[in-house]
Amino acid sequence: MNRKIPIAKPYFGEEEQQAVREVLESGYLASGPKTKQFEQEYAKFIGAKQAVLVTNGTVALDVALKSLKIGSGDEVITSAFSFIASGNCVLFQNAKPVFADIDPKTFNIDASDVAEKISSKTKAIIPIHMFGQPADMDAIKQVAQDKKVAVVEDAAQAHGAEYKNQKTGSIGDLGCFSFYATKNMTAGEGGMVTTSNQNLADRARLLINHGQDQKYHHAILGYNFRSTEMCAAIGLVQLKKLDQFNEKRIANAKRLSQEINKISGLTVPYVDKNAKHVFHQYVIKVEDNYPLSRDKLMERLAQKGVGVAVHYPIPIYKQQLYKQLGYKDNQCPNTEKVCKQVLSLPVHPLVSNEDIKYIIDALKEVSK
Repeated sequence: MNRKIPIAKPYFGEEEQQAVREVLESGYLASGPKTKQFEQEYAKFIGAKQAVLVTNGTVALDVALKSLKIGSGDEVITSAFSFIASGNCVLFQNAKPVFADIDPKTFNIDASDVAEKISSKTKAIIPIHMFGQPADMDAIKQVAQDKKVAVVEDAAQAHGAEYKNQKTGSIGDLGCFSFYATKNMTAGEGGMVTTSNQNLADRARLLINHGQDQKYHHAILGYNFRSTEMCAAIGLVQLKKLDQFNEKRIANAKRLSQEINKISGLTVPYVDKNAKHVFHQYVIKVEDNYPLSRDKLMERLAQKGVGVAVHYPIPIYKQQLYKQLGYKDNQCPNTEKVCKQVLSLPVHPLVSNEDIKYIIDALKEVSK
């Protein structure tokens, strides 16, 4: 009988359930003491001075750009190879997303292409730490400093990842995280904005709470982007487990790579020597010399109970929304190619050693 190994699965235990029960019993459900504690502990973990809890990762990106006062006529450079929120957060400001290509080895934004596409209208760069591997932050920060633009890290997939021993979310001007159900740590939903700039943190706090600088005194146009005490309580428990979760992901990825590397036509994830890759996703490339198409490989693995997915099948600028906005195809050739090659395999902490062996055996069998 085939196993059923999902591509992602949240890992909750009695501690998370107890944390939620305590909040429900307290009667304090909106942002309160648990929220403050989660913000403080997350900032300490990341190595930033401030953290601001919000409703989700997309809102975190939106608030980060609003904190920088990005608006109409401005441009923001980000990767074409990502979930659509990485581009949409720029549209939310009535600004223009400019898409840079990626390094096909790391899947991360190419700093040299960023430098080519930067203009007098550019106000920020959003590097995405794709699949849990940090982008080349030295190169990106150098471009940003030369042009005097901000750096907003999209670390939605990179909780606990490190670049040269510094945690993602603490390297740029602002960092943005997601606590969606499939992330390396989850609160069911939720997001976090991190920064060591007190002015940016203060503005973010105003923005998420109706622009209030004190109760019923509204200094700026704000929003209700607050999270809940239940999310914060779950997040506090998950944060304590994050290093353990990440080590299991890294160990699973290492075992997968050791064996998949022996299969002709499949390229295992590249790990940069300067990075601690935390494998939010384990993403292989199906090359032209592999005996099956990517779609056929997915079909065969799914038949054997191995969860598979494509992250991501379409460059952001080729989405219908962006075509309607006048974006043209073939802006980023590496992205176009990689979108046709990538395939994600299960790597999450609930994938057992036996599951890893099953995945490898299934791959070897269908690759004959």
